[in-house]
Amino acid sequence: MIEPETEDGYPTEETLDAIKSWGDLSYEGQRNLLNFVCKAWYYPDRIERVEDEGQEKFRFSTGGWSGNEDLIEALSWNYMFWMLCWHSSKRGGYHVFKLKKVQ
Repeated sequence: MIEPETEDGYPTEETLDAIKSWGDLSYEGQRNLLNFVCKAWYYPDRIERVEDEGQEKFRFSTGGWSGNEDLIEALSWNYMFWMLCWHSSKRGGYHVFKLKKVQ
């Protein structure tokens, strides 16, 4: 698995492109993608991984950091991932993703 790259806390174009084009959307692939985003996240203390009613969730808070906003935007450009895993977003840069088992 590739490692995300950052420059001064901002994700590189290569990192953003990898997120946008992430192809493995199996359950494990979804987890790998979100872990990849976690490694590029500028405020790692603003990420929460939880188990809720048998589903694994990732909660991200951007903290207003534009680099983190870029990571969320890159996720939104991965349409299949977004349709499968996006659960909710709230004002202030709060986003929740649930991993989904796919057939």
